[in-house]
Amino acid sequence: MNTDYSLVARQIEALIDGELDAIAVLSNVSAILNESMDNINWVGFYFMKNNQLVLGPFQGKVACYRIPLDKGVCGKAVSTNSIQRIADVHAFPGHIACDSASESEIVLPLVVNGKIIGVLDIDAPILDRFSSEDEAGLKACVDALTTHLAKCDLEVISN
Repeated sequence: MNTDYSLVARQIEALIDGELDAIAVLSNVSAILNESMDNINWVGFYFMKNNQLVLGPFQGKVACYRIPLDKGVCGKAVSTNSIQRIADVHAFPGHIACDSASESEIVLPLVVNGKIIGVLDIDAPILDRFSSEDEAGLKACVDALTTHLAKCDLEVISN
């Protein structure tokens, strides 16, 4: 099943409209993405705190609490301010295996008011799960989210 990302982005916008608590918003966005995508085993957020990424709201198995900015796919997304779409995480230098079942990953930086505040991280239990269509669709979802987050109090999630 292909995900209808334009529908997902509209659902995100409708669901978060009017809610200014960032934790509540991010919790429901992770739930929408988890329910909307097939063949994933983790979806959630990490946020910048004290020069590292710290776990935020997510759906899935227990995750790593902290990720150094020079480690893993998430760290690479922040250090390069670019989307990382990795077909085989085991071939990625410095990959951090929070869940040994994960085979591929996509990470999108969250930029609010010109500043990276964190990342959206999605893992899959199959190789090469994420396509260019997934990347573009998830980018639209992240754009809707970060536009809204600019109105929220972000001190609870980053510094």
